[in-house]
Amino acid sequence: MRKILLLILPLALSGCDWGIKLDDGARNVRTAWNGDVGSCREQGKVTVSVTSRVGPVDRNDLKVRDELEVMARNEAAKMGADTVKPLGEPSEGSQEWGAYTCGSRTVAPARGNNPPPPSNTTPQGGFETVPLKN
Repeated sequence: MRKILLLILPLALSGCDWGIKLDDGARNVRTAWNGDVGSCREQGKVTVSVTSRVGPVDRNDLKVRDELEVMARNEAAKMGADTVKPLGEPSEGSQEWGAYTCGSRTVAPARGNNPPPPSNTTPQGGFETVPLKN
């Protein structure tokens, strides 16, 4: 019985995010990780939640956070917003987000290092590095 449980548990955990996908309308919704939405118009708040535990096992925190962001962007798109901002840390698989309309204003992401903009000149070695599509 114990061996069967060890075989079934990874399969159950791997299927947790199959249904959470970014909607087409949410592809243009940005995430303001730096919180800079001062010149934006607030559209409202959304609270999203996902499963953070499967039985006694906690799911990967990064995966839970990613799924919460995807769901917040999906909900913001339905409201007509183009930007979301986390209003707090996730707690037990739930998180509150603010939805904003910022228009053409660019919200700079605060996560990770952004690659430099592509240049129109070819480097001396004759090779050019091009970013991959997301």
